[in-house]
Order: sequence, then structure tokens, then C-alpha cells
Amino acid sequence: MQLTLSRLGRGATDPTHQVAADGAVWRTTLTVEGPASMRFTQHDLHTLRCEAWGEGAHAAVAAASALVGEADDPTGFVADHPRLHDAHRRFPGLRIPRTGLVLESLIPAILEQKVISVQATASWRALVRAHGTPAPGPTPANMVVGPSNRAWQLIPSWEWHRAGVDPRRSRTVMLALQVARQLQSGVNLSPAEAAARLRTVPGVGVWTAAEVAQRALGDADALSVGDFHLSNMIGHSLFGRDMTDTEMIVAMQKWQPHRYRVVRLLEAGGATLKPRRGPRLSFVDHRLH
Repeated sequence: MQLTLSRLGRGATDPTHQVAADGAVWRTTLTVEGPASMRFTQHDLHTLRCEAWGEGAHAAVAAASALVGEADDPTGFVADHPRLHDAHRRFPGLRIPRTGLVLESLIPAILEQKVISVQATASWRALVRAHGTPAPGPTPANMVVGPSNRAWQLIPSWEWHRAGVDPRRSRTVMLALQVARQLQSGVNLSPAEAAARLRTVPGVGVWTAAEVAQRALGDADALSVGDFHLSNMIGHSLFGRDMTDTEMIVAMQKWQPHRYRVVRLLEAGGATLKPRRGPRLSFVDHRLH
């Protein structure tokens, strides 16, 4: 359960996603019925429990089964590599979750564009704490529900700047919010159609669309092409060498439509990363610009 839900959080200090000391996973969300807090617990290999609080509690519980990957279908996936076979054996419960909430995944993905993860999670945390609302129910301390679409739109430019978000990324968020309804309706489309719709937003490319598809759409094939580390993680974990994005796409054709499942299994099982001899992304403090 924790492993399945872990990619829905944005860093260890995400105020919308926390793992409690007792192993319960807490998540806040803004449903069509209002804000909600959710608590997931696992009692045995086959039994999960979801409790919810707030105006959106009913809607949150109704979405819980999709969140833990009930609709994820691994049919046809063959773990035909020793690393994949071992991870598949060790983590049989790993599933691809589906939130069904496009903007909830899209906004933090935009914040993660072209910056290191610690910088993106700090920006997300600052903006959510400042413009979200207190989480309902007995949540761990300091949890909040993320801002509504309108609340995101009302954030002034200087607050984006203070949170370390450059004008390009904040502008992309604003453009996405202008077509939020059309983007949300993409959950009813095929993965290819939904991705194409996302990419009509200026500033949303292949990587960002894939990051949304993995979470909001539960797309087990969405490959984050353009990620700074992914191609070499795949290359060194499965093929023992560096890889470009193009080489990675060709090499992973055999696992379609489960390429993201391969990525998650490698991450869970302990992926091999490229030796750190090359350049890295550096921290860029946009507040100084």
C-alpha cells in the first residue's frame, strides 16, 4: 500500500501526503464535493481500509479503490529480466494508482520542470501551506488540503517569485488553470488522447504529460521521456550502460504497455544509477532574479 501510494506525494514534507508512525498513509484532496482527508491502513496482504473526513469524505472513499490500483491491470507483463523478476517477486502488491484528478497532478509536475527535486518540493510546500486550507479530521500535524483552482489563480506574481518559481513555470500553471475543465475531462479519453490534450497547454511537454498520466490516469505505460536521470537509470539497471532517451524508448518497446510499471519496479527494487561523474542539475534561486 505505501509503495503504491508513495508516488502521489511530493517529497517527505508534502503537507498533502504523510506516512504516520503506525504505517498509515494520510492524503488530503479536493473532491467535487469539497475537501477531504483520507487515511489508508493495510491489515493483511489482501485487506486495505480507507477512512475519510470532511465535506468530500463520501467522494474520497468512492475513489479509494482506484487510488490503491484496483483498476490496474498487469495482464501481459512479463518480468523477463533478473532485476525485474526479483522486484516483481518481492513487491507483488505494487500497483499503479489512479486519482482521476488532472490539475492535482499537473500543477506540482509543472513546478518540477527543469529544477532539482528539493527545490520543486520546497516551492510546492510553500504555496500549498500559504494558499491551501486546514485538513479536516484527526490528521498528522500541519496537513492541509491543496488550493482550489480559483485559489491558485489568485496567487500574486510576487508570491510565486518568493516561493522560488520562475515566471515561465507560473505562467504555465496559469494557462493550465484557464482550461482546467477541458483538461479534467481528459480522464475519460484514451491515454494518447489525454496526453495530446495536456500538451496543448504551452509549457506542457512529453515529460509533464507523462507525470500526470502516471498519477491522474493510472497509465502503466507512461514513460517520463526527458527526465534528467531516467534513461541512464534504465540503461544501467537493465543493460549495464549509459542510454539516451531515444535508446531507452527503443529498448523498452518490448515492455509496452507496461513501461512505467518497469520503472516503478526498478525504483522499488533498488535501481542502479549512473556513476556520478557527469554534470548535475544545480540549484537555481529564482528569488534572486
